[in-house]
Amino acid sequence: MKISEFKSHLATLNSVGFKLPNGGCVPLHFHITEVGRTTKHFIDCGGDVHEEKSANLQIWVADDTDHRLTPRNLLNILDQSRKVLNEEDLEIEVEYQTETIGKYGLSIDDDAFVLLAKETDCLAKIKCNIPQAKPKIKLSELTLATQSTCTPGGGCC
Repeated sequence: MKISEFKSHLATLNSVGFKLPNGGCVPLHFHITEVGRTTKHFIDCGGDVHEEKSANLQIWVADDTDHRLTPRNLLNILDQSRKVLNEEDLEIEVEYQTETIGKYGLSIDDDAFVLLAKETDCLAKIKCNIPQAKPKIKLSELTLATQSTCTPGGGCC
């Protein structure tokens, strides 16, 4: 989700909530402690150079259980962050502490934002000779296709 989409959704909400990939929820007394611009400049295992930019939101939960961040407050925080985001409409990456600091993508489901699990990947599969996954075909579908095209004496067997 890009910053503009996030802001648009925030403007329609009465409260702000985040769901975790496992179905749980971030406690409602969370804080947004950082909004920043992250640039990752790297080389992949195949020797190609890449650069990724994102807007980073850090969610932190403290012991102040009466704290509630309103959509208006969060929009104000995002407005202040324009100084470091350089007005770019970047994809949002969320940091949230579980066993370790996790990085998540972001989407929306009803009236809550959803933290999406991210996965690692090889960006140079061809250079690394990683075979592409073969499509899985159900044996029952294969049999039906064969039966519909092959007939006794038809020369297909």
